[in-house]
Parts: sequence; structure tokens; C-alpha cells
Amino acid sequence: MRSILYAAAVLLVHFLLSARFCVGIRTISGGDGLGFGFSEAPDYRNGVECPVSVNTEVVSSCDPSLVHVAMTLDSEYLRGSIAAVHSVLRHASCPENIFFHFIAAEFDPASPRVLSKLVRSTFPSLNFKIYIFREDTVINLISSSIRQALENPLNYARNYLGDILDLCVDRVIYLDSDLVVVDDILKLWNTTLTNSRVIGAPEYCHANFTKYFTDGFWSDPVISRVFQSRKPCYFNTGVMVMDLVRWREGNYRKRIENWMEIQRKRRIYELGSLPPFLLVFAGNVEAIDHRWNQHGLGGDNVRGSCRSLHPGAVSLLHWSGKGKPWVRLDARKPCPLDHLWEPYDLYKGNLVKDQSSSSSSSSTGSSIFLGFSSYLL
Repeated sequence: MRSILYAAAVLLVHFLLSARFCVGIRTISGGDGLGFGFSEAPDYRNGVECPVSVNTEVVSSCDPSLVHVAMTLDSEYLRGSIAAVHSVLRHASCPENIFFHFIAAEFDPASPRVLSKLVRSTFPSLNFKIYIFREDTVINLISSSIRQALENPLNYARNYLGDILDLCVDRVIYLDSDLVVVDDILKLWNTTLTNSRVIGAPEYCHANFTKYFTDGFWSDPVISRVFQSRKPCYFNTGVMVMDLVRWREGNYRKRIENWMEIQRKRRIYELGSLPPFLLVFAGNVEAIDHRWNQHGLGGDNVRGSCRSLHPGAVSLLHWSGKGKPWVRLDARKPCPLDHLWEPYDLYKGNLVKDQSSSSSSSSTGSSIFLGFSSYLL
């Protein structure tokens, strides 16, 4: 317990001392009376060392000076997503050079237009775009999991980033919604993917890799030989650096889908969207320092019990697992490390469900993905 409190104190001091140029904070509500109850974040500005955008009037996602971050955005995890964005901006050396790509569910109670307005109200100067993810793209490939939340189609949106994002976006950092970044994300962005690797992530080679697949998988000499020429290690897909050029060229979306189709017939794993990534990439991942994913803080997938930090430095705290910090804090039953998430929380009240979600969902047309930009409001 003493070590946890010490770590909490160190990170809190780091939070207070690492502020970028910013202005004040105030509580906002939707201009149309929806009353979202989030506070407007400080307006973080670039330092003098930051590269200047090629277009100072309208920021384009094709600007080569940008750092690209992709996240999902839905009403259930909205509070976590807002906190994650806040943490990225808070510790970024060049916050104005970050472009967020938010993937929203087609049938979420809060429509993409409402989500877009909320993000703009909370982060007035944020560079971002919201895309609609057609759930029927993946719904027939999803099998039951150990926890129902893992069956949400939006969990699989990361499989389709190469299709969703503009072709000019050739590299992206994918982040889950239940984390906070406590370091400059530019350091993660500058990760070099060597030997034609497609993704980079912290690896955990001490973990029991066999537990991520069923006995039926390991006893089948045909499908289990996928790892025959590799030394696979577990990695968490909630924090990844992705080369989208190599992703598209290698058709990795289809490779993941192929394993999901086998899973529907053979039941080779239990954990939702993670195992297909392991099957395709484990053993061929660019190893990133563990400080960039202190994961598992949400406990396991059943009890969500409290966890402590792994040994070593911390750049990102990740509440993967059942327990989420905002839920435990609201219930007044927080784990000690949940208080490290709290300073980034901008939530001030209930989200009022959008009444026009049904009309907006019909605007997706026949395409699989529909870009929905904040400037359309």
C-alpha cells in the first residue's frame, strides 16, 4: 500500500508541474440545451519548439506535421474517452499538432452529431474528425466472450482503421478509452517499426500465452502451427502504434477476419477482439517500453478487483479489465490507483440522450464508413 501511495503522489506532482500553456476552465453545456455536463478543458498551446503546420487556417488530416491518434467514442465510455483526450493534451509538448480520429457506433444512443458537438464544446481548439462505424461490417463475425462488454462491435473498429481513416494517414496511435497518458505522446509517436513490422506495442513475454486460446486450439496440429516459426508474446491491443501503409498493403483486416470466421466454427478462444490480433501479430511486434501500457488496473474480466502498478516507470495508465475508475469513484469504492485518473476527469453531470439518433443513423448511405467532421455543425 505504501508503494502505491508513493506512486500516486509522484504522478500527482508530475501532473501539477507539467502544465502546458493554457487558459482557464469552465463548465459547459450543449448550446442546444442538451446539458452534457462536461467542463471545458484548458486550451493547451504549442511550445516554441513545435513544427508549424503547412496550413494555419484549416487543419487537414493530411498535414505531415500531425500526430494521429485513433479512439472509439460512445455514450457508455464517453467519460473515459474525454479524460483520455484531456490527458494526452495535458502532457503533450505540441498539443495543437495532434489530430484525433474518433470512431462512433452507428446505433449509439448519442448520435455522431451530438458527440461531435460535445467534443467541440469540451475541447474548442481540438483537431478531430468523427467517423460512423457500420456495425454490420463485423457483427456476423463476433462470437460470444467471457464478458458481454467484449462483444461490443465497436471493440473491433481497430481492425478497420486502414479502411476508415483517410488514405493520406499512413501512421496512427490507437488508444483505448479507459486510460490516461502521463507523458508526452510524441515519444510514443516516434517509435520506429523495424524489419517491416506493422504494429508496435509493449510485449509481456512472461505471461502464460497458452491461456489465451482453448485446449481445442492447441490440440489441433494444423491451426496451432501458426506460431511454429514465431516466438509469440502477449500484448495488449489497447495501446498500439500502427503503420497503416503496411497494414493496407498486407490486407491485415482480412487476415484478422479469417481467424474470426474460424472462431465462429471451432471456438478457439474466449476473449473477444484480442486473440485474432495475437494470432496474426504475436511474435512479430515491435516491442515498446512497458511504461507505455501499465495495463490491468481494472482487475480481471470477472471481479474487477484492485491492482497495483507494475515495477518501473509510468507513461500511460490503463484500466483494462472489468473495473473502470469512473464507476468505482462514483460508487465511492475506488481502488487506490483510481485517484490517478481523477484529475483528468471533466465530467460534471448526466449525458442527455440525443433524440435525433435515428434520423442521423439513416444518413450513412450505402458506404461502409461515413466521415463526419466537426465543421459540419
